[in-house]
Amino acid sequence: IPGAEPISKAPYRMAPVELKELKEQLQKMLENGFIRPSVLPWGAPVLFVKKKDGSLRIDDLFDQLQGAKYFSKIDLRSGYHQLRVKDQNISKTAFRTCYGHYEFLVMPSGLTNAPAVFMDLMNRIFHEYLDKFVIVFIDDILVYSKFEEEHEQHLRIVLEILRQKKLYAKFSKCEFWL
Repeated sequence: IPGAEPISKAPYRMAPVELKELKEQLQKMLENGFIRPSVLPWGAPVLFVKKKDGSLRIDDLFDQLQGAKYFSKIDLRSGYHQLRVKDQNISKTAFRTCYGHYEFLVMPSGLTNAPAVFMDLMNRIFHEYLDKFVIVFIDDILVYSKFEEEHEQHLRIVLEILRQKKLYAKFSKCEFWL
């Protein structure tokens, strides 16, 4: 918002178990290059939010799956964290903790428009194949096919697109040939 003043709020109080989790997550994000220390005078406090099950809502998608017999689900690893924040916007992601002040270099999941931005990216990447053999729901990709040979080809196409776009799946959460 033009002319809006940045705000700075003190970190929220946390239980010891939350502090332990916060410290571990900060260390992991620093090591992965997702955040960096910040010297900005503003920042929002960290708030833990329990994760929801991110699985596909298949019940809303049955019409697209008519006749399909082969399915594979690809779950992107830390989907939002695979998108870099533009340099001019990094300062807008500043946050404070009792362990320091940081700013995100990748898109944090707490941003209001993060789901819409990520869905837009995924829809643009898979536009040619949506409603044919691909359904995307945020960081989950469902590949569906009527025939086994066709499914192999569809999987190759989707995996190649992910490779080209440097988007990475979390293999342990993927399910193939269902």
